[in-house]
Amino acid sequence: MEAGRQRQGRLWSNLKEVCDLLHISSACTVAADELLFQHVQFKTGQRVHTIGQAFDTLYIVNSGFLKTVLIDEFGNEQVLSFPMKGDMLGVDGIHSRHYSSEAVALSDCDLILLPFKKLTALGRVHLELENVMYGVMSRELVREQAMIGMLGALSAEARVARFLVSLAERFAQMGYSSKLFNLRMTRHEIGSYLGLTLETVSRTLSAFNEIGLISVDQRTIGLKYPEALKTLRRLPPSRSRAKQLAAAKLKADNTAAATASAQLLATI
Repeated sequence: MEAGRQRQGRLWSNLKEVCDLLHISSACTVAADELLFQHVQFKTGQRVHTIGQAFDTLYIVNSGFLKTVLIDEFGNEQVLSFPMKGDMLGVDGIHSRHYSSEAVALSDCDLILLPFKKLTALGRVHLELENVMYGVMSRELVREQAMIGMLGALSAEARVARFLVSLAERFAQMGYSSKLFNLRMTRHEIGSYLGLTLETVSRTLSAFNEIGLISVDQRTIGLKYPEALKTLRRLPPSRSRAKQLAAAKLKADNTAAATASAQLLATI
């Protein structure tokens, strides 16, 4: 399926550049330009691969944001992941030789194609390359297992908090701000990923904003206290939060008034 188009300008990456993108060792003895991998661009909303499509390629995200989803017989989506720079797609197609999920671009994306036959042939000659590629696939599996564990053990508020912290850490790894970033996914997609409803995600983000843990401006999120989000287990009921906020506001007003009085007395 030719859903993408070639990049204008530079079309290929060599093996060392691919390994650097994946954050793995490039100890393979293949000459830098002996093996080249093609780039393909996808526009927002385009599908990289579909469920049931014949598997022949792994994809590495060079730039942009995507989602991978399962779709049931009624057309309902279950979001599995939000791949971004340095992530590998398509691993689920190795076993059956057909992709079991669908990958969709959430923004304009640039992906590097790894033809699986070429990769396995190279791995038979260069065992160190085969080992590091297995490591990348294992890393994706560990990430999925951590997600499953989080869904089973944490409250709704804690899931949203960990998701925001995880996103912030990924942005930091890519060289972007970890304190202020845009959500490329919708609240509905976040809910699908975390096993929550759209309403729960929206309500939780509003509560975080209300108590000052984050700032929210449509899809722009500012993290004010990431450590608090990382350890958060559950928010108090809304009535308790309202009382705490009122008390905090009263304390702040009293402090400000006392400070103003002290400054006034100092001038007399």
